[in-house]
Amino acid sequence: MIVFGKQSVCYILEYAPHLIEEIYFSKEIDKKLFSKFSKLSKPIIRLDNKKAQSLAKGGNHQGFFLKIASLEQSSFKEIKSMRKILVLCGITDTGNIGSIFRSAYCLGIEAIVLSGIKSFSIEGVLRSSVGAILQVPFCIFENPLDVINELRNEKFFLYGADMSGKDISQCNIADKYALFLGSEGSGLGGKILSKLDTILSIRMHNSFNSLNVAVAAGILMHRM
Repeated sequence: MIVFGKQSVCYILEYAPHLIEEIYFSKEIDKKLFSKFSKLSKPIIRLDNKKAQSLAKGGNHQGFFLKIASLEQSSFKEIKSMRKILVLCGITDTGNIGSIFRSAYCLGIEAIVLSGIKSFSIEGVLRSSVGAILQVPFCIFENPLDVINELRNEKFFLYGADMSGKDISQCNIADKYALFLGSEGSGLGGKILSKLDTILSIRMHNSFNSLNVAVAAGILMHRM
């Protein structure tokens, strides 16, 4: 798997160097930073601009690339043993998923379940989360209704996010919970909402109907 961009590359160097297989640069870099990469005893390869653009698929690579080992999903069994998790239902936008991972890591969420999808771009989320996906266990569990049943059996209190819900500032949050978040286009849907314990919302002061899902997720996580 190829990762590019200075911030993501340096994050992996700092926190997950065991994943690094090869190192690529397309420009001269700071000597101290180069020394850190050299100490890994991994191949360091110089790329020309054409090859760099090809690897980055037109993205902003800043001259920094890594080839890293594939990230392993956690088992759902492992995730069920935790106490604070997010369940993303049908969210596909790489930028939103990455932002949610980043906020989740900062705000103490222990794991993320991606549901209603079969796959997602781990490379893209690694970039957009600035490496936070390396720190938060995750798995894909396709059917959100099955996720609900499994988590209920493990005594999770199940929250959902929807504009029709109760203002989170008026809620007492359980110690062991899962927060379900839906896509911006269709939300969670009535079938899922009907099976959750409490629906939460964020009180709005002006006339906008909704927030970006990653922004809403961050606010809810902070208040929980």
